[in-house]
Amino acid sequence: MAKKPESESFLDMFNNFGRDLKLPSMDVEAILSHHRKNLEALQKSASATTMGAQNLMTKQRQILQDTMSEITDMAQSYRAPGNPQEMMAKQADFARRSFETAVKNASEVAEIVKKSGTESVEILRERIRETMEEIRKGYEKNR
Repeated sequence: MAKKPESESFLDMFNNFGRDLKLPSMDVEAILSHHRKNLEALQKSASATTMGAQNLMTKQRQILQDTMSEITDMAQSYRAPGNPQEMMAKQADFARRSFETAVKNASEVAEIVKKSGTESVEILRERIRETMEEIRKGYEKNR
């Protein structure tokens, strides 16, 4: 009985097919390297996004703790006896401080989100630039 030839790998079959059609040879290592760089860029981008989300959660936790502390202080100050003008002044002061804090916190949260998004997108943009440069060099090399 004749021995069956060992089966070819997919890459071998692909290379043989290309050779039979007289297609230019492929640099498989270059292709794998290209895709490896793409995956690394995606991983870095995801890490930057994750770090931004962690920073955002930390900021939100801090905002909640500060708000709870303020509310506790305000509630304790209402227990103390006082005249109506003092109570109104305390309420107005609390409302003013709450508004200022809310604006400040919203600004800080927006900055965290903006920084995270910008960093993540910039990583991907840089990889796109590198890819375009690789394509350009490959095109010039084959001319």
